[in-house]
Amino acid sequence: MNSPIPYPELGLVNTREMFQQAMAGGYAVPAYNFNNMEQLQAIVIGCVESSSPVILQVSGSARKYANPAMLPHMVRGAVAMARDLGSSIPMALHLDHGDSFELAKACIDTGFSSVMLDGSHHAFDENVRLTRTVVEYAHDRDVTVEGELGVLAGVEDEVSSEVSHYTKPEEVEAFVGKTGVDSLAISIGTSHGAYKFKLKPGEEVPSLRFDILEEIEKRLPGFPIVLHGASSVTPEHVALINRYGGNLESAVGIPAEQLRRAAGSAVCKINIDSDGRLAMTAMIRRVFAEKPAEFDPRKYLGPARDELIKMVQHKNSKVLGSANRG
Repeated sequence: MNSPIPYPELGLVNTREMFQQAMAGGYAVPAYNFNNMEQLQAIVIGCVESSSPVILQVSGSARKYANPAMLPHMVRGAVAMARDLGSSIPMALHLDHGDSFELAKACIDTGFSSVMLDGSHHAFDENVRLTRTVVEYAHDRDVTVEGELGVLAGVEDEVSSEVSHYTKPEEVEAFVGKTGVDSLAISIGTSHGAYKFKLKPGEEVPSLRFDILEEIEKRLPGFPIVLHGASSVTPEHVALINRYGGNLESAVGIPAEQLRRAAGSAVCKINIDSDGRLAMTAMIRRVFAEKPAEFDPRKYLGPARDELIKMVQHKNSKVLGSANRG
């Protein structure tokens, strides 16, 4: 077995101070998922250029795709790239939706500065037990831990559920107290994937359950709250994908104004995955349609990366409020 890699060696920080500053400043730290080099470059460049702290987020399947041995070196390179651009924005590397102690431990041992144990599909007591085991291992290494109460509907990577279950505010105090988690993901109406709502013609996207969020804030004053499944499913990118041969009819996400409201509350981390996928896919499809003879990956992944940079800058400055906070 290779020696463990402490995350400071990669130039990373955990999320503790990030969240304290976000709570005090009334904004949310962006947590962008990535799978490959171009996504990672775009996220870091977009956050450097908007001077935003960032959580680089990887699911279990994305970690396999990038290769667990290569991933720490990719992140080390991303930190070096940011410094070459003259920036020292805070960066964390976070496991998204970890489903076992073994996976969380493997990530902690290979340079992750933050991990999530998602036991939300289990009964409350089992969720507490699983999450607590991760917290004990992580905190001994100054790694922060995110837990989850409530289940989000939708499909994204290995996370899948047909039905959402709102977080029960009456459970949050006991969960946080028994587990010792550093932040809590809740379910208030967001969902995974590009098809977050099934709307009939003329219907508007329903509002997030801010009443649940407000009750949780009362029960856990000053405690960091996380929103998963918070992509807006940008209509412009959906339209481009469909124009150039895609089939994403009825793809609907969370309106930006609802996310802005959430970012001004106890929500200090907002997860964005689908929007990044849509931005890159839209540009790749466009290049293939307009230049069917193109076969150089740089000529279609390059424009895709540029589009993702623009999306990250927009999210940080206009939605999450994290720009100029790095």
